[in-house]
Amino acid sequence: MIPDSALEDPEAWAQQGVDAPEEDASEDIPDPSTPIADPIGIEIAWPDEMEIDGFEALEPEEDIEFADLDTGTPVIAFEDAEIEKIADNLVLGFPQAEPPFSERGDFVARYEALSTIEELGDSDANVAQLAARAREDEELLGNLLRVYGYYDGEIIRSIGTVAPGDEVSLERPAVRFDVIPGARFRYGAIDLGNLDAAPDYALLRDTFEIQPGDYLQSDKILQEQFDLDRALGENGYAFAEIDEPELLIDHDREEGDLTLPVEPGGKYVFGEVVSSDPGFLSGRHIASIARFEPGDTYKRSLSLDLRRAVTATGLVSTVSVTPREVRAPTGDEPGVVAMDVEMTRAKLRTIAGAIGYGSEEGFRVQASWEHRNMFPPEGSLRVRGIAGTQEQLAGVTFRKNNFGGRDRVLTLDAYATTIDSPAFDARTVAMVGTYERKSTLLFQKPISWSAGFELLATQERPPEVDGVARPRQTFFVFALPGSVLLDTTDDLLDPTQGFRLGGRLSPEASRTNGTESFYLRSQFDASYYRSVSDSVVLAGRATFGSIPGAPLEAIAPSRRFYAGGGGSVRGYGFREIGPRNEFNEPSGGRSLVELAAEARVRTGFLDGAVSVVPFIDAGSVGTGTTPDFDEIKVGVGVGVRYHTGFGPLRLDVATPVNPGPDDAPVAVYVSLGQAF
Repeated sequence: MIPDSALEDPEAWAQQGVDAPEEDASEDIPDPSTPIADPIGIEIAWPDEMEIDGFEALEPEEDIEFADLDTGTPVIAFEDAEIEKIADNLVLGFPQAEPPFSERGDFVARYEALSTIEELGDSDANVAQLAARAREDEELLGNLLRVYGYYDGEIIRSIGTVAPGDEVSLERPAVRFDVIPGARFRYGAIDLGNLDAAPDYALLRDTFEIQPGDYLQSDKILQEQFDLDRALGENGYAFAEIDEPELLIDHDREEGDLTLPVEPGGKYVFGEVVSSDPGFLSGRHIASIARFEPGDTYKRSLSLDLRRAVTATGLVSTVSVTPREVRAPTGDEPGVVAMDVEMTRAKLRTIAGAIGYGSEEGFRVQASWEHRNMFPPEGSLRVRGIAGTQEQLAGVTFRKNNFGGRDRVLTLDAYATTIDSPAFDARTVAMVGTYERKSTLLFQKPISWSAGFELLATQERPPEVDGVARPRQTFFVFALPGSVLLDTTDDLLDPTQGFRLGGRLSPEASRTNGTESFYLRSQFDASYYRSVSDSVVLAGRATFGSIPGAPLEAIAPSRRFYAGGGGSVRGYGFREIGPRNEFNEPSGGRSLVELAAEARVRTGFLDGAVSVVPFIDAGSVGTGTTPDFDEIKVGVGVGVRYHTGFGPLRLDVATPVNPGPDDAPVAVYVSLGQAF
């Protein structure tokens, strides 16, 4: 502690000195020149004994880049170069006039798509960012030159100058590349391995459209390799192999020697089809849906087609089709390959349901249970039911897919139904059989057809009036309907190009009240689709129908023509267009005409998934056998389509232009797919 006297007179206190040490303590004072042998209470080693574990020298970071700033005096490029402006901060110069740069257009388009500088757009990139990306683009331009065969090309980069004499401030720097392609190299020697050992060498060589002396382009090598591989697979070479191409560049000759190792193997024809699960889908059945016969030249495309066909059955979750050598080629005799079909069973039972609503038709709930392979192969059993405002149904359906040929379907359907519509009430029991060749989402066909029979008993009457029901009339009907459809459109659910022409003829015999009648129900449909731009499709439809041979009263009400509803004339109630009886109820007719036109306009909403569809429909039903144009009902409206992976979802709102006294002012329709 410092005493108060020291604070009052520090000089006097300092002169007092300190007390002398005791004599016996002098021996404990260490000699400053002698190190302490064992410091008391200190256990830390002296520096010459210390070791630091885990010390590692720092390595320089490889990803550190220092911008190559071409600042200062701008580099003025070739003044006589032709300029291609890519962006405000990027231009290409082409000073070489001879020989001309023949691939310049494609070259610039590719560079613009891949440029890292162009990605910056017109953003305020600083010089360091621009310089870093300029080095990447310089390498990109060199690679693109080599793609087109310019192996002695040169790229000159400058930052700070857009065009000769136009300086750019460092606040908005720019990059210019001058491209000097030099001479374009040509193909020298071409070695296609053992391709010349193939019996079809001349044909196969012609598919590889590269000859010595042609200008060199690496893109074409890959394309021609693909074409040659496809030609091998389509001409019987089931086990052909092509290795990676090699290109040896000779700068002195200005040529590139191409080596493409090809091993064609032998030529083969199709043999039998072998199933991995014959009790489920037999090899014989799979062979019946193949588009080849034993002895046909092997084609890889037909093998892939068979795989898609097996997948389309809906009975398998995975499937592969692999050729297997059964007999090797000998001399001019081709070998034989069996087609091994490996498959995994899918779940075969399905429960499905659907709910729909129409403002004029009411609610409709549909449910079904199905076993898709209860009767192998491809024999399904389906039980279904409908509960709705106007319809109730219970039915059972047997269906045999790929019966007698590819995409040919045999259907037997038995059902009982009641219908309570504005036109008639009906209680019907029916048996229907159909054999058809139909289009599917996987295999849309230019021509589809169907033929079959209908046998039904139905009790029908006009609808009740003020709660008063009239007597029912019983009809027994036997029909032999047939139809054909010519389809050139590009899509089954959402066509944008092409047309459809369809016709249906059904000779029918009817017996009611002891009287037999014979008549012909006929209907013809046509639709046309045209894309007038990337976002607008115009579509039109026309339908004509006629029933000659019997008077109207001899034809059951459910077999007559009606119009109105979501698939007919929108804006009017279901089946409410046509002649009416003394109670102002639709009575149906023997002739029909319908016309429709709409514009399907894609919007940018939800990434283009939404379309707006204005439309106009018209229709008329007459009591005679020729269409009656005296009273045509017209409906107009607008719809919205939401395009999904399986087809568009449709919502239409329509209003009648010339409504009757019982027509609602607005009708709403919801469904899957376009209206036509």
